[in-house]
Amino acid sequence: MRKKKHPEHQNHERWLVSYADFITLMFAFFVVLYSSAQVDKRRVGQLAMAIQVAFQQMGIFDASNTKPAVSNTEPMPFSKVQMVENTERFQTLDRLVNAPKGSLAASPDRPNLEEIRADLEKSLAAQIKKHTVSVTPTKEGLVVSLREIGFFDSGSNRLRPDAAPTLEEFVKVVGPRRVRVRIEGHTDNVPIRGGRFHSNWELSTARATEITELFIERYGIAPGRLSAAGYAEYHPVASNDTAEGRALNRRVDLVILNANSDAASATPPSPSAPAAPAVTAPPSGANGPPNPPTVVPGPRP
Repeated sequence: MRKKKHPEHQNHERWLVSYADFITLMFAFFVVLYSSAQVDKRRVGQLAMAIQVAFQQMGIFDASNTKPAVSNTEPMPFSKVQMVENTERFQTLDRLVNAPKGSLAASPDRPNLEEIRADLEKSLAAQIKKHTVSVTPTKEGLVVSLREIGFFDSGSNRLRPDAAPTLEEFVKVVGPRRVRVRIEGHTDNVPIRGGRFHSNWELSTARATEITELFIERYGIAPGRLSAAGYAEYHPVASNDTAEGRALNRRVDLVILNANSDAASATPPSPSAPAAPAVTAPPSGANGPPNPPTVVPGPRP
């Protein structure tokens, strides 16, 4: 007898084979992505540490032992690898991140402007009360403004004898801190007629240089910490339409620069004009040409 043929059974689960292959490939793909991400993290960590070391050597950032926060679930946290690699590198170069030496020790200090401002306002309280000096914070640092009426005769760059105590108090506060100071001369817009100086450019620059040389020769401040600039009438703090405004504009600003400012920057800060009583003083100044300010970066010692 012939055997009866049974119909073939159709397998409805063959899709599982293709699905399992697809899942396997997807798993391998994401494993590769995860491994690449770990390598990128380590490289980013090494780059961040290199940038931090460079800025610390420039004196911009404080030395720190801070490590990037990483997840404890990582099989090999890149911070540990980074710390070992950098320790070996610094030992080879004979320097440590948290103990910079050499040229960094000679760089100017990072100023604590709030502390300096408090000390200056205390030391110069009498002058501030008489409105011959003002202390104003700006984006570049701290501006100690010396009004012409208390420090110079009209049209002259020679300091008055009674100006010495104010400058001595300034040096007592600022000198030990080794910060950078830019001395800026400013005038009003009234033309100079006759005299030693032919324009406000010359007068403003001469006044700034006079104080710079005094700081170097009498008080022993390092010349590398100082710069002098003359701006004539082109950066006023008050209106030149009134005698009171012109008196405020005739000034020398001692700008204590913060860590992000350039000591020889050609653009002075723009402090808001402080309120002051009417000041009667003879005008000085000149209508200078619309040129950039005269900058004297290196005063004669």
